[in-house]
Amino acid sequence: MPFRFFFLFFVFLFCSFCITSPVHAISFVAPIHKDSSTLLYSLTLFLKTPLQPTRLHLDIGASFSWVDCDTDYNSSTYQHIPCGSPLCTSVGHNLSCSNCYNPPGPSCGNDTCSLFPENSVTRKTAISAALTDSLALPTSDGSTHGPPLLVPSYIFSCSPPSLLEGLAKNVTGLAAFGRSNYSLPAQISNTFSVPRYFALCLPGSTSDPGASLVGSGGPYYFSSQKIDLSKSLIYTPLILNPVGSTVITYAGQPSDEYYLNLTSINVNGKPIQINSSLLAVDESGFGGTKLSTATPYTVVETSIYNALTDAFVNESAALNLTVTNAVKPFSVCYSAADIIVTRVGPGVPTVDLVMERDDVFWRVFGSNSMVKIAGGDGGEVWCLGFVDGGVNPRTSVVIGGHQMEDNLLQFDLESNRLGFTSSVLLKGTTCSSFNFASESQT
Repeated sequence: MPFRFFFLFFVFLFCSFCITSPVHAISFVAPIHKDSSTLLYSLTLFLKTPLQPTRLHLDIGASFSWVDCDTDYNSSTYQHIPCGSPLCTSVGHNLSCSNCYNPPGPSCGNDTCSLFPENSVTRKTAISAALTDSLALPTSDGSTHGPPLLVPSYIFSCSPPSLLEGLAKNVTGLAAFGRSNYSLPAQISNTFSVPRYFALCLPGSTSDPGASLVGSGGPYYFSSQKIDLSKSLIYTPLILNPVGSTVITYAGQPSDEYYLNLTSINVNGKPIQINSSLLAVDESGFGGTKLSTATPYTVVETSIYNALTDAFVNESAALNLTVTNAVKPFSVCYSAADIIVTRVGPGVPTVDLVMERDDVFWRVFGSNSMVKIAGGDGGEVWCLGFVDGGVNPRTSVVIGGHQMEDNLLQFDLESNRLGFTSSVLLKGTTCSSFNFASESQT
């Protein structure tokens, strides 16, 4: 049964039997959709009482989730977090109390804890009431379906409808997957005492969803052949940025985003010239490399971008590829008619993101390095999907969503490391073919 149909059918049919604690090692699962307009990703989960399907923008760097509570938020179980309570002190960083003079409701309460929800795409923020409410997700042990499990007091923030601007039109909030103790994975881990693991497999398709899995280090079965991608993971340490970069930043609060120890970049196996100081995070929080689902394409500092594009053009010339007119925001494009497409995308030079050792690298094939778009002359072109981030960006390399698609990423916060597979297309599968049960069990 396809994942998207199973997900909806299973929750609505069996959620009266939702349980609040797992009986063995499981993953909490949810589909990830790619929006064709914004090129951003959203996660579908179940919120409120009675439970309602809720689509939220997926943000792997956000500290806490937020939902538009002003538009059709009807639930019998929501509760405001009292101001001055230990929970408010913990999640709200001692933010002052708020009062509301409108009719009482989810977004309006007196003497309640408030938070600063932020849209990481537009960088807009607001001040809104903090809530708890019921949340549920289906489960899987990697081979068989499990019952939905209920988080009875999921902590999040309300937001005004205006904060949704810039996100996919069908989302009603944001699902946070950052390092914070109040992210979605952290709250699931704390509620059910499951390990602090989560895996994301972003879809390369806008029609078929990828998958998110929280609470288990594997197995992660894909395709009807039950390919366990957890066996293909290569690990690199996650780096802590000591300074947060949210619009409202608290003194001494480190970033909840995920930084990597990128040490060099190779094109066709050959290293490019990079000022190594740009790849380190300094004491002010500048520099380094991070992952972001708020950015469709990888954005790199200008000197790195120039070195990367020069090397790519030179290596492509050896394949008899000639640069054609560029299409913004890209600067290196080729006629689609000149490029052969392989099982891992356009046949172009590989780009390797080399981590702490030369043998630990994330290989970016054509499916993730190139973007197919309409050219200025009416024909189609393949463009190198990296963007110039300017001379002094806060982060030197921001790995965007396109480069993560059809790659399984495991965030192992027990060991503070990232596992990556490189393109799963090499395994004959995609992120849209997640397999929850063998054929004999469906």
